[in-house]
Amino acid sequence: MNVFALALLSVLLSVAAQFSLKAGMSGQEMSALLLKPSALRSAIAVLSNPYILGGLALYGLGALAWLGVLSRWDVSKAYPLVGLGFALTVVIGALAGEQVTSMRVAGVALICLGVWMVSTT
Repeated sequence: MNVFALALLSVLLSVAAQFSLKAGMSGQEMSALLLKPSALRSAIAVLSNPYILGGLALYGLGALAWLGVLSRWDVSKAYPLVGLGFALTVVIGALAGEQVTSMRVAGVALICLGVWMVSTT
């Protein structure tokens, strides 16, 4: 597999993991549990939530893909590509109804400019 495609796969898996974890932590059961926390009960609820487990699995797969990237590219070239995750997360978040301000868009645009600058070297 192309190294850039592998890096993009890792970023996509990480973004998907974020939204899965968010779904798991935003459910009614989790909200009620966090109102009256009990360490053991909270840990069991978190670790048995399918969205959280799915998010952790996606992170694991993303990490495996990232290892493939690091085996072929310098970290200084590879790591800035993680910035693409910020852009993708903002776009998906906006599509999901999250508030995305103009300052957040400007910040993500600067991140994308930086990723482009690094990728051209």
